[in-house]
Amino acid sequence: MAKQSIFGRISTLVKANINALLDSAEDPQKMLDQLVRDYTNSIADAEAAIAETIGNLRLLERDHQEDVQAAAEWGSKALAASKKADELRGTGNTTDADKFDNLAKIALQRQISEENEAKALAPSIAAQTEVVDKLKDGLNGMKQKLEQLRSKRSELLARAKTAEAQNKVHDAVKSIDVLDPTSELGRFEDKVRRQEALAAGKAELAASTIDAQFEALEDVGELTEVEARLAALKSGGPSQSAIEQ
Repeated sequence: MAKQSIFGRISTLVKANINALLDSAEDPQKMLDQLVRDYTNSIADAEAAIAETIGNLRLLERDHQEDVQAAAEWGSKALAASKKADELRGTGNTTDADKFDNLAKIALQRQISEENEAKALAPSIAAQTEVVDKLKDGLNGMKQKLEQLRSKRSELLARAKTAEAQNKVHDAVKSIDVLDPTSELGRFEDKVRRQEALAAGKAELAASTIDAQFEALEDVGELTEVEARLAALKSGGPSQSAIEQ
């Protein structure tokens, strides 16, 4: 019963349409992982069942061979007994000749019995051989499907990593897009502009104070004196410093 169950499971897994299962799966990655586990476990069970079936088949084949060999040996014994009976009968010893003929008959009966046992085992051997062949084919089919699953899983993982890398590159490029006011560079530039505007505002505020206005008047007076002294130098007149005056 267990072997039939394993055989049915092998048939189901070998006939399974992997692409259809993945297309209909909500999460193909989880489906692939589950399928890999199912096929791996089923392959282990199938290998154990096949090994047991092959062992039983070899026992049947050995029994069959022993029956065939025994039938041949009893045939040889019957022939030997019959020849001996003929020799004795040729010498006129009919009593012993009859004994050997009886031995020949017994040997022939044993031969027939062994041949019948060998014949009885033949259908079982044929059936077991067919089962073993089908199990081996199914096992090979499951191993091929398992390789396909592993290949698809590797492909999906590689595609997922590639997509993740592409998204990271896209996000990185987007973060430095100077035309995008929400980008990192745009936000930094806006911050600098605000700091510059704040500094200009502070300077303008400082220039509007009373002290700043008086300092500006002093600067104007100093500049006027410089201009006067320069004009005196150009006219050839004496240039006196404010201290000398």
